[in-house]
Amino acid sequence: MDECMLFADDVVLVDESRDEVNRKLELWRRTLESKGFRLSRTKTEYMRCDFSASRHDGGDVSLDGQVVAHKDTFRYLSPMLQKDGDIDEDVRHRILAGWLKWRQTSGVLCDRRVPQKLKSVAEMRMLRWFCGHTRRDRVRNEVIRERVGVAPIEEKLTQHQLRWFGHIQRRPSEPSVRSGVLKWVDNVKRGRCRLKLTWEESVKRDLRDWDISEELVLDRSAWRLAINVSEP
Repeated sequence: MDECMLFADDVVLVDESRDEVNRKLELWRRTLESKGFRLSRTKTEYMRCDFSASRHDGGDVSLDGQVVAHKDTFRYLSPMLQKDGDIDEDVRHRILAGWLKWRQTSGVLCDRRVPQKLKSVAEMRMLRWFCGHTRRDRVRNEVIRERVGVAPIEEKLTQHQLRWFGHIQRRPSEPSVRSGVLKWVDNVKRGRCRLKLTWEESVKRDLRDWDISEELVLDRSAWRLAINVSEP
């Protein structure tokens, strides 16, 4: 028995003339309806390409007497196609998709309640997965980081915190600028689920662990060199 498998999603009809596109679209509509499908009038769109040297005839593309919506860009599967053959919209779409993914993860990565050690462990698992390894392979973390050229996230977070600290310390001393930025009130009992260290205490701990003098902050170049975390 002959079997027919028909996929009716993400289909593109291409031709060099409007009449041929209309003919193919009508043929596709009849074929779908003969198999019990229905071609959506609202989701069907067409785009006329302008990057060809051949002339284009005027008029619209219609589907069973209904004019099909005209678009200047068209997303097929993943890429964004433009009528002029450029890639600006595709690049913009990919950048936006990347930012949306970052927004989904930034709530955890930037959450001060999540320990940096936990973030470092999660990062290491992703790097191992990226290299095709698991902990059972017994590949050292240093080898993985050198292979992908990524510094520990814990050190990078410390670097950004110290960079912000240096920026604050070099700001003018007017009350309107620095008021409340580094202000610390003593003898205040911390509530439940609060951080064990304040931001100021965390900075002092990092300076001590990295053996950096706080007086160095006034020299911007020397400060940036001291807190820099180079990639492997």
